[in-house]
This record gives sequence, structure tokens and C-alpha cells, in this order.
Amino acid sequence: MARQRIPVVLVAGFLGSGKTTMLNHLLANRQGARVGVVVNDFGRVNIDALAVSGQVDTMVSLGNGCLCCAVDASGLDAMLGKLADAEAGIDVIVVEASGIAEPRDLVRLMIASDNPGIRYGGLAEVVDAAEFAATRERHPELADHLRVADLVVLNKADRVTAGELAKTRGTVEELAPGVPLLVTDHGCVDPELFFDPRPRERFGQLSFDDLREHEDHSRHLHAAYESVTFTAEQPLSPRRFLDFLEQRPAGLYRVKGHLDLGPNGIRSRFGLHTVGGFVEFDRSAWPAGRPRRTELVLIGAGFDAADLTRRLEACLAGDSTPDERGMLRILRYLDEPDDGARHAEQA
Repeated sequence: MARQRIPVVLVAGFLGSGKTTMLNHLLANRQGARVGVVVNDFGRVNIDALAVSGQVDTMVSLGNGCLCCAVDASGLDAMLGKLADAEAGIDVIVVEASGIAEPRDLVRLMIASDNPGIRYGGLAEVVDAAEFAATRERHPELADHLRVADLVVLNKADRVTAGELAKTRGTVEELAPGVPLLVTDHGCVDPELFFDPRPRERFGQLSFDDLREHEDHSRHLHAAYESVTFTAEQPLSPRRFLDFLEQRPAGLYRVKGHLDLGPNGIRSRFGLHTVGGFVEFDRSAWPAGRPRRTELVLIGAGFDAADLTRRLEACLAGDSTPDERGMLRILRYLDEPDDGARHAEQA
């Protein structure tokens, strides 16, 4: 089976919104995962398994004002390639952009990557609940930033009243309809929303991660998200399932798993990765010897889990007749690492 590709999560937001605080929280609660970071002062940091937030051993300065202006796709590839090297053993890469970065350009750079070892892991736009109105007045482009995001993190909720928070939340939902929204404070977002921690066996001296297992994690769990698991022994209709993905329920942030789309053998079996509007099918991600079965995990905030399950059940194929036209629609989202082509695009 091919080596699992490393998700690259983009974290954007205006100055003071809490991006670094959220990054530190992710690092402190990464459950043994190794995290590579490109920080907002454009240093490249390889976070060791024993490192804790705010304590890093190396930093290489990029020395320019804005990541989306300082590098092109090949330059970003080179930077991320060093972190994605197999010997580094990185599980996820987080890019904390400058407060003046343009999110749409960051997404374009990431999706244009030719590095077969990485994949787009989504754009999280961090918003300061206390300063939202003033920031929007100074920077009207904030509305566009929210719409581009795959996830909006409404941070610093503890600094406003319940009424003010409800008003700001309503405005964000109006500006970015359908984009999943998490309300939190101190950047407390569960890492599993962005990546799948893979704890490693440890021997001998306890690491900082071991010691943190006994800390009170209740604070970050209030930034709740929902998770739905869907399994089906019967193949899904490619046409119906793509309709589901391209008209996904509001609040659905991430879909991952394995997908059986019909009777055409391995040509109809895929690994599936979506984040926000980004969709990617990957034939190489189907493990050898794995039985035919669709197994999906769907993650988000604010959706109706029962309705989501019903919509997926409606995607079941009615018979065993191959839907060749439906399979053709898959091609626009198909990733073929063997030939280096990247066909996935934003829906």
C-alpha cells in the first residue's frame, strides 16, 4: 500500500485573531503525532515528538512579508517537501499564515502542488469574536475570506456577551452560508478535526505527551463537532454520490474513508478525501485484500446526522449495472499519483 499522504492544514486570520494560540493548542494536544509547522514569521520548524508548544529547537527564516506573495507553487512545494520527507516521519503540516495573507491565493498555491507526498488538508479561518465588527469595517475583504474557508473558527467567545456572540455568529453564517462554524475560546479546537493522530509506542522515559494525558482536556471539547460513520455492503451509485458531495449539507467539513462505486473491480474502488469544497478520489488508497465495502467518516458542525445518513442511503445503487457515465464524472476529482497528475479540484 502506498505511503499515506500528509495533510497540509492552512490557518489564516487577521492579526490578533488567535492563530498562534490555536496552533499551540494543537501542538499540546496532538496525541503523539509529529507536526511540521510553517509559522507566521515564515520559519520552517520541525516539531519533535518531545517538543511542547513554544519550545522549538530550529527555525529557518523565509524573510519576506507574506507567504502568498513570497513564494509560488514550486517554492511552497520545496518548503513543504523538506517537512514531508519520509525520514522526518511527519503526520501533519500546519501552515500558519501571516495576518495579511490572502487565503484564496494560499489555497491555490496548495492545490497547485505537484508533491505526491502531501495533500490539501483544508483552510481554517480564525476570527476574533470581540473584534469582528471592527475588523470587518477596516477590512471588507474579510467576507470573502470567510467564504473561501473550509472551516471558520469563531475564537475568543469568552470575551463577548451571549447576545454579542449570537449576533456575530449570525453575521458569519450569513456571509459564509454552509461553511462549518466552530465557536471556541483560547484556540481550543480538537486536533482530530484536522488530522488523525497516530500515537507511537514509547519506551523508557516518559515524554511530555505522556505527562499531558492526565491533564484536563474538557476545555477544548466544548468546541464540539459531530462525527457520523456510514457503512454499506452494497455499492453506491457514482452519479448519486457525486450529487451528494457537490451539494453537501451545510456544516459538513470533512469526509474520509473507502468507497465502492460498482462492479468494475478495482476501477470502481477508491479512497476518498474531502475537506470543505475540495474532493479527491484515489485508487491507490484502497488497501490490498480489503473486502468490498463502503466505509466513510463524516465530520462537521451543525448538520443533521439523521438526515445525513438518509441522504447517503439514497446513494445506494439500485442494481449491478455499471454506470459508465457516472464514473466519468469521477475523473475530474481523480488523483493518479503514478503519473503525477492532480485532477482534484474545488467543487
